[in-house]
Amino acid sequence: MSIEDELKGRFRNEYHKGLINLHFTSKLLIYSFEKTLKQHKITEPQYNILKVLRGNISEGPLSIGFLKERMLDKNSDVSRIIDKLLTKNLIKRAENPIDRRQKNIEISESGLSLLGNMDSCELKVDALLSKLNETEIKELNRLLDKIRE
Repeated sequence: MSIEDELKGRFRNEYHKGLINLHFTSKLLIYSFEKTLKQHKITEPQYNILKVLRGNISEGPLSIGFLKERMLDKNSDVSRIIDKLLTKNLIKRAENPIDRRQKNIEISESGLSLLGNMDSCELKVDALLSKLNETEIKELNRLLDKIRE
């Protein structure tokens, strides 16, 4: 369905239409993904941190600064998210022995188990874009990268 039909509106030009279309579509995809995450009682920023921790597990404990750099939402309050993940026993936090102002963060066995159970979420996310073939998805990624240049 076209964005005009979806929103029952008109746009002042193709750039405006493109921006609204991108925003609307991203919100739709995020909403679908967050519904899946909600089933596991976890938010998107919490999931993001757990994925970063699991993806860098071989590097050992990570700093909050390292996690902040890799967040999808650069405005996330990583310290607060860490506190929530600690409450859920999904991560471990310890004082850095070299710099006591720093905290070392690592994923717990419970966090690894949760992510293992959630791997199907990623397949659902892939399915959200399944109307595009591999060539189209590569082109979409190229265009999105170009927008951010």
